[in-house]
Amino acid sequence: MTRHLAALALTLGAMLAHAEPPELNLYSARHYRSDEALYADFTRRTGIRINRIEGREQELLERIVNEGENSPADVFITVDAARLAQAEAYGVFAPLDSAHLVERIPAHLRSGAWAAFSVRARVIVYNRRALTAADVPRYESLADPKLKGKVCSRSGAHPYNLTLVAALIAHNGEAATEAWARGVVANFARPPRGGDLDQIKAVATGECAVAVSNSYYLARLMAAERVEERNLVKRLGIVWPNQDGYGTHINVSGGGVLKHSKHPAAARAFLDYLASDDAQRYFANANNEWPAVPGVSVDNPDLDAMGRFRADTLPLGSIASHLVAAQKLLDRAGYR
Repeated sequence: MTRHLAALALTLGAMLAHAEPPELNLYSARHYRSDEALYADFTRRTGIRINRIEGREQELLERIVNEGENSPADVFITVDAARLAQAEAYGVFAPLDSAHLVERIPAHLRSGAWAAFSVRARVIVYNRRALTAADVPRYESLADPKLKGKVCSRSGAHPYNLTLVAALIAHNGEAATEAWARGVVANFARPPRGGDLDQIKAVATGECAVAVSNSYYLARLMAAERVEERNLVKRLGIVWPNQDGYGTHINVSGGGVLKHSKHPAAARAFLDYLASDDAQRYFANANNEWPAVPGVSVDNPDLDAMGRFRADTLPLGSIASHLVAAQKLLDRAGYR
C-alpha cells in the first residue's frame, strides 16, 4: 500500500472507531461531469457515499453561512483562490487538520483552512498574424501603448481577474498595478464581456489580438471534436508570462472541511483522497488541469503540447489581503 493510501486507511479507521455513517455531504462549485468518476472511485475505495449539491460559488457559500450549525454540508469545494479566501474569511472552514495534506500539498497552495487539489495557469494568447510572443512576454506587457485597440478581456470584477491583479499588487505594488490597469483599459478592443473561451475565440477571429485565459480552455479546444474549434487554436500563440521574473500566475481548485460538518472523519478522508496520486492524475487527465502534488506523472498530450513553464510560487492564501485593493483600483481604472 502506498503511503498516501495508508494515510487514507488510518483516517477511515478513525471514522469507523467513532461509528460515523459512511457518507458525506459535498457542496461543490466545480461543474465538470468528469468529476463524477472521481467521486465514484472514492466511494468504491472507501464505501463512503457522497451526497452532492452543485451550484454557483457565491450561492453555495451564502447557503453554508445561512445554514450555520444546521448545515448538512461536510466539505466545500470551489475554484479560484479568491473564492477560497472569501470562504475562509467568512469562517466556514474547520482548521486543516491533516498531516497528509501538509506533506503532499506545497505550502503556497494551501492555507490553514483549505488546500488546493488542481492547478491551472493564466496564460497569454495572441493572434499569430497580429503579434509575436516577443510583443507580450509578461502580464505587464498588456499595458504597452503599442497594443492600443488590441486587448480583449472578461470583466475586471470576475474572481479570475481579481486574483491575478491581487498577485500583481503583491509583486509590483498598488500604484504600479493601478497604472498598469489604466494602460490595459486604454488598450481595450471592446468593453470586457464573456468568459475566457470568448476571449480565445475573439483573438483567433481577429476581433482583438491578445487576451488572458485559463490554460485548460486551450487544452479543451485542442482536443475538441469539431474541427472548427481545433482550427481556432492553430491561429493562436501561447505565452507563459513572466518567465524572466516571478513566473506564470496560477490558480486552483480546492476545498476544506466545514466547521459544522456532521461527518468530519469522512470529510477528512475525502480531502486526503483528493491528494492521492490516482486522484491527482484524474484531475489532470480528465479536466486538463495540473496536479497540485509535485512529482505526480500525468498522461495528457494536450497539456504536454502546451509546454513546460515556471509557475509563480506566491502563497495563494496571502493574495486575500490584496483582493479589496485589487477591486478598488480596477474600478478607479475603469476596468469594468
